[in-house]
Amino acid sequence: MKKAKKQGFVLRSLDTIEVVGNKLPHPVTLFFYFALAIVILSAIFSLVGLQVQDPLNEGEIIEVKNLLSAEGISYMFTSAVANFTGFAPLGTVLVTMLGIGIAERSGLISAMLRGLVTSVPKQLLTAALVFGGIMSSMAADAGYVVLTPLGAVLFAGLGRHPLAGLAAAFAGVSAGYSANLLLTSLDPLLGSLAQEAAATFDPGYAETMNYAMNWYFMFVSVFVLTIVGTLVTEKIVEPRLGTFKGQVEEEVNYLKAEEKTGLWGALIAFVVTCAALALLIVPEWGPMRGEDGAIISSPFFSSLVPVILIMFFIPGFVYGKLTKTIKDDKDVADQLSDTMATMGAYIVLAFAAGQFVAYFNETNLGQILAIKGAEFLENTGFTGIPLILTFIVVAGFINIFIGSASAKWAIMAPVFVPMMMGVGYSPELTLIAYRIADSTTNIISPLMPYFAIVIAFAQKYDKKVGIGTLISTMLPYSIAFSIVWIIMLIVWMTLGIDLGPGSPTYY
Repeated sequence: MKKAKKQGFVLRSLDTIEVVGNKLPHPVTLFFYFALAIVILSAIFSLVGLQVQDPLNEGEIIEVKNLLSAEGISYMFTSAVANFTGFAPLGTVLVTMLGIGIAERSGLISAMLRGLVTSVPKQLLTAALVFGGIMSSMAADAGYVVLTPLGAVLFAGLGRHPLAGLAAAFAGVSAGYSANLLLTSLDPLLGSLAQEAAATFDPGYAETMNYAMNWYFMFVSVFVLTIVGTLVTEKIVEPRLGTFKGQVEEEVNYLKAEEKTGLWGALIAFVVTCAALALLIVPEWGPMRGEDGAIISSPFFSSLVPVILIMFFIPGFVYGKLTKTIKDDKDVADQLSDTMATMGAYIVLAFAAGQFVAYFNETNLGQILAIKGAEFLENTGFTGIPLILTFIVVAGFINIFIGSASAKWAIMAPVFVPMMMGVGYSPELTLIAYRIADSTTNIISPLMPYFAIVIAFAQKYDKKVGIGTLISTMLPYSIAFSIVWIIMLIVWMTLGIDLGPGSPTYY
């Protein structure tokens, strides 16, 4: 009886989360509401004379600018286009997606993932699924659509429970979303927002930031999460599911001869591309080196967006030519156009988010909130590990209701990045904490866009699978990934290890 009541409570809680989340406005609408709120608050706080002393410039006072004044209204109309085109992640994401789009639509990324998980020894299949899922963040859609159902079929073919294979792949794709051995479109997307938020507190520091700011931490995370995901699958999830007694009709989509040829060609192209790019910065005469031969603060690290574009575009193009998915320049143009067509929703979101962020910065509310918040944290003594853990919990809770990583970070970065800088934590560290919270709670959020698709894949093997079933299956991954990732972060903070090239832990 107690067990039934407990399950009922869990399911009721999940139903409540789903109902509340579904009643929230679309992220685009949310940003317009937030922008309107900033306008109203700027008028109120300006009238009451809210101000703070600038901690970086002694004697200077920061006051709230009223957007409902004549000057403020003029600003909103004259800056609307610039707020949109100047929204930091807009250009970076669209440019990187040109390269990633060719790699995805030519079939390269799908072939890479299928080749990885179908060619390893059966003892390493679980690890390969988790690893492949993590690496699929190069193009998130491919991971959900290719790896999740493939993991189930491969497990079933070995006499293992297909839902365990599905869970392992889903954990890698979604809970390990931020980690990768390479820089992906997520790095400039979130990094540009962090840089823009940091500029409101310390413009000089923001200029030193680069989009590889979290790469060291995320590189190591790939291997750590692969091990953790494998252990959770084989020691917890699979034993709990028991023996599968159903039948599997799907067949494994193994690589064809031309796909293997294409992969080898893409690999050679990738190596040659990396070598050519290295010539721009490794030699002392490299044209992309900085002043006095500096590497970290060089034009190369300031140009990572076109670098990512090139590193994905060339191998994707070579693969397409060898497999005939790209026959001429028209095919390239069509694939690029198709990729940009899928970015329509993001462009609309960028317009709304751009207005909100610009208003927040123009009114000085971001700076004032950050300074006041930092003073409060220092006065209460609530800093250090407890502060970081609290931030992770808050960000993870918000993720259950708002699935978009960029939408949440566009809301949170202008507040938390400067505030954390005020108590001595770098923007890079705040971003890492956010990425941990966002990734690890994806798989237990029923509002995550691909959650329903994963349930549909699972129902091929068990018609009774629903939201509660999938969340109870994925919860061990969420908990384990969170614990291990937080421990990693604490170690990084304790040792003061750089989070990426030229990206310190402390401000």
